[in-house]
Amino acid sequence: MKDRFWIAFLVCIDLLTASSSWGLFFYIRQVHIEAKPFHADQNFWLGVLILPFFWLLFYLFQGTYHEIRRLFRLKVLNLSLAASFFGTIVLFFTLLLDDQVRSYQNFYQLTIWLFMIHFGLTSFGRVLFTTLLIRYIKAAGHGFKTLIIGGNERAIEIYQELLAAPNMINHFVGFIQVNGRDNLLSPQLSHLGKLPDLEEVLEAHKVEEVIIAIESSDHDRLQSIIARIDNGKIRIRILPDMYSILAGSVDMTNIYGALLIEINPDVMPYWQRAVKRLMDILFSFFALICLIPFFIFSAIAVKLSSLGPIFFLQDRVGRDGKCFKIIKFRTMYTDAEKAGPQLSSEGDPRITPIGRFMRKTRLDEFPQFLNVLLGQMSLVGPRPERQFYIDQIVEIEPQYMHLTRVRPGITSWGQVKYGYAENVEQMLQRMKFDLIYMKNRSLALDLKIMFYTVIIVFKAQGK
Repeated sequence: MKDRFWIAFLVCIDLLTASSSWGLFFYIRQVHIEAKPFHADQNFWLGVLILPFFWLLFYLFQGTYHEIRRLFRLKVLNLSLAASFFGTIVLFFTLLLDDQVRSYQNFYQLTIWLFMIHFGLTSFGRVLFTTLLIRYIKAAGHGFKTLIIGGNERAIEIYQELLAAPNMINHFVGFIQVNGRDNLLSPQLSHLGKLPDLEEVLEAHKVEEVIIAIESSDHDRLQSIIARIDNGKIRIRILPDMYSILAGSVDMTNIYGALLIEINPDVMPYWQRAVKRLMDILFSFFALICLIPFFIFSAIAVKLSSLGPIFFLQDRVGRDGKCFKIIKFRTMYTDAEKAGPQLSSEGDPRITPIGRFMRKTRLDEFPQFLNVLLGQMSLVGPRPERQFYIDQIVEIEPQYMHLTRVRPGITSWGQVKYGYAENVEQMLQRMKFDLIYMKNRSLALDLKIMFYTVIIVFKAQGK
């Protein structure tokens, strides 16, 4: 509820400054550039009333209103500068280029004036907003709910350093004990339990940030804890070792804060995530229309190949651990798993002749464009698995749960490299490529994976 209030507040400021900037620009354009008396004509009122919503859409794609309480003054200045620059270019080519002017130099003047006015008013309004927001967050009880894992001397140092910082925005709910000796924070913070209680504590206290105060050299324990916390919503910070410091991984957004590494929840910028989802919807919509003849042919082929339904529906685990029904063309004989869940293998007798071809070319995956339109999947992302196999994978490698932070994909880097996994060991090998993808996500990488998938389809190199 608090986030909604601040979002609505900033939206109102942005609409007001966008409307005011166009009005002021229109006045300067008529009086100082065109040397005419000011006249509020139809273009003036259309610009004042409608253009602010163009800017609002621009800000939405930019991610300005995403994680509103994480804004700080330098960030809003950078966002305002980028939006003003690119937005001015768009308006120049759509609204200003066909204006009647005395000289081409007037185009330069108009563009510079529009940029300066919009950036100046927008930045002023947003800096005031951010100042109010920061003061609110720094007030008692309004900071980010923070949990410390560990209670040793190092945990006490971090806690005291953060408390002493002049711009401290953390509200500490307590700490979790790592072992029997880590209990030195008890006099200063509430002791909320031990590591087995971690998920329960996170949920009960609505934790927004976690500081893991154990040495990063303790890799196995650190990896296990991060895997249990990292859901893409909670900010995680850990102690740096000397390698991390030299590699430049230490977060320096807070000059006065403790020396900590922030585990980046998502390396893909918000605007790329918005464009990625837009691409998913548009591509899947057109694919479903263009592939209607293929779907008809495939449906007939599947139906003639063996008795049973045309489509195969199966429960898979998607984003944030939510289950959904994945849609495929049936490639196996019915009752293929009457003995329980089984992975397919090379030469699997359960696969029909047409199913073998469809698996080679990935054509059985095409109905999943409908899953993409429904928001259950993406074009590119880690392949979704069944809970039965996820339970086995997590016992060996807890990091698998990182893959459930995003929408699963029709194709992925692991799918391009491995195709269908025949056993849990191959699932683990494929998982490594998907984890690397997660740490390097970008639109460019998605396009590259889609390109190689198309090659696999045409060459029938899948397995």
